[in-house]
Amino acid sequence: MGGGATIGRIIETEADLAEGAAWLAARDRHLAGALALTGLPPLRRRADGFAGLLSAIVGQQLSVAAADTIWRRLEAAGATSPAGLLALPDATLRGCGLSAAKLRAARALALAPIDHAALRLLPDEALIARLTALPGIGVWTAEIHALFALGRADVFPAGDLALREAARLLFGLPARPAPARLRAMAAAWSPWRAVAARVMWAYYRAAKQREGVRA
Repeated sequence: MGGGATIGRIIETEADLAEGAAWLAARDRHLAGALALTGLPPLRRRADGFAGLLSAIVGQQLSVAAADTIWRRLEAAGATSPAGLLALPDATLRGCGLSAAKLRAARALALAPIDHAALRLLPDEALIARLTALPGIGVWTAEIHALFALGRADVFPAGDLALREAARLLFGLPARPAPARLRAMAAAWSPWRAVAARVMWAYYRAAKQREGVRA
């Protein structure tokens, strides 16, 4: 993830993605090859605030499809606002697909006094530190929120299983790199590490479809 005392680029549009992708392709032949295969990856921006953080919690250790299904159920139940979630019994939320751990994290999040406007002004490292201080929010969840909800251009969730597998395939590694190794590899992609992550997710989906396995 990015450092420094100021906020770097924010990815808002496909033009921002294209700028970052061109920068990466000019500097890394593997990412250039991935882009040639997949084209520009999707923007995938989401709203921030409570709903954005809750969405990141829902997505922990799940496929995109599974997380989307649970999210639609939560929306239908009116559980994507703090008041709406707190008004529902545990049984209803479990019926939407929340595990016990995610249910506890979601309720803690709904009760937490978070200044979301202030979060938008924090540099990447301070932002991740603030988010991981919340119950149920680990580094992966914080980085996913920073990347997709806040649009941070230089955040890279190195612990993501799909990114680790994409790195194995794309760079011809004998095994999935450990998160620390992948984070070290990603240092060369700064200040566009979030675009590199999007490219690698797109490559992962393409590679798994080519192998006959759903991503």
